[in-house]
Amino acid sequence: MTEIQRPGALYQQVAAAIREAILAGEFEPGAPLPSEAQLIERYQVSRPTVRNAVAALRAEGLVDVRHGKGSFVRSDGQPAVTIERHISRARDGKFVMPSGAVWDEVEEPTPYRAYSTEANGQLLGIGADQDLFVCDRLLIDPASGTRAMHRTVTPLAVAADIPALGEKPPGPPPVAAYEIMTHAGHKLWWSETVRARMPHPDERTTLRLPDATPILHVARVTHGTDDRPLILEELRTGADRAELAYRITADKEPARRARA
Repeated sequence: MTEIQRPGALYQQVAAAIREAILAGEFEPGAPLPSEAQLIERYQVSRPTVRNAVAALRAEGLVDVRHGKGSFVRSDGQPAVTIERHISRARDGKFVMPSGAVWDEVEEPTPYRAYSTEANGQLLGIGADQDLFVCDRLLIDPASGTRAMHRTVTPLAVAADIPALGEKPPGPPPVAAYEIMTHAGHKLWWSETVRARMPHPDERTTLRLPDATPILHVARVTHGTDDRPLILEELRTGADRAELAYRITADKEPARRARA
């Protein structure tokens, strides 16, 4: 039995004691915490105090509460899915998804019109309040149950130049879009940025994330002739469930100009 000293907020002291036990390895990743009754007995505190302590640890991301099963130490194991981010082309010239990156659509894609924001406008090389064609898809990895939110953003000016991009709502998936742009005469290249951030409430609900779990927000821009940004893809998924993998090749160093 571990007695808790009384000065300060009692639930914070209980949370600190449980946290110390977790970090010391007494409660291993993925293992259940003692029951409420056991924690009450261990620390000689009331039930509300124990519940507040567990809630504090849950907010920190150390504990995951599973309804009907109890509280568990958050696992620090390997991500459930590795998302390969390289782009490949088959011998027939068609673009293909990397092997192993198989996603199912949870529901029908949602196409809609929108206006560019400062953030996506900067990536697409356009100003704010420009007309966009957007398509949202909710994906799931059938092997692990990992969810991902995928969004394709196409400026209407680009769709006007390449009509096939917007002919059949909800719009083509990325691989098909790459092929359409290539057939329109564009030689494609891609840029991509990745950042971690805390999810918005709708993202947390849709992705079914535990408390205090950040998401990976990936933004990929497809560039065409004259380096023009053509479409933007955004992928959002739980950072506790997924990792990103890249194939890196060495670029040729630009030739130096000879001095006159």
